[in-house]
Amino acid sequence: MKRALPNGSNVGCVPARHGVAARLERAQIITIINTSGKQVVDTWAFNTQDPEEHLSMEHSRVALRRLVPAVGDTLVSNRRQPMLSLVEDTTPGAHDTLMAACDARRYELLGATGYHDNCADNLRNALQAIGRSSRTTPSPLNLFMNVPWQADGSLTFERATSEAGQYVSLRAEMDLIIVLSACPQDLIPVNDMKSGDVHFTIAKPDQ
Repeated sequence: MKRALPNGSNVGCVPARHGVAARLERAQIITIINTSGKQVVDTWAFNTQDPEEHLSMEHSRVALRRLVPAVGDTLVSNRRQPMLSLVEDTTPGAHDTLMAACDARRYELLGATGYHDNCADNLRNALQAIGRSSRTTPSPLNLFMNVPWQADGSLTFERATSEAGQYVSLRAEMDLIIVLSACPQDLIPVNDMKSGDVHFTIAKPDQ
């Protein structure tokens, strides 16, 4: 869904617990706004011309030699081609590249009964809504997700450090389809035990 902003641009909404897919042309910039401040956004990207090429966290970690991207970094595809560059980040910089998208089995293991909304299904549904599909669920870029690591290698799931209205801007380095999921995780602290809407804008660099 979209609504007009005062300056004439548009803002899209990813409803809580759901996913949205959008097309980006090369050099367009998507700004992902953490409306509530504590909402994790699972983020995927696929080459518009070849859906087998997708944003890859494992290849990006090799390229960047770091666990968390910083402003100026470019994340790459499973073919080691530039896909998305982080051009602005108004948050404290806590994001995650390690965790797989939540799925139905994840919630079963956490004790949920019955169906629970999840990011893996959100990806499939968002792609289907624009006539696309993916044979796999790549590991996402988990924007705003706070997963600290310790010297002994242990990891913990913590409350997001971002505040309401803070945002991340990503530049497309090729024509691509980006998918955003407002993660429905409400059984561990990453979303402050609830899920909220997320907003985004898409613009050319000079807009």
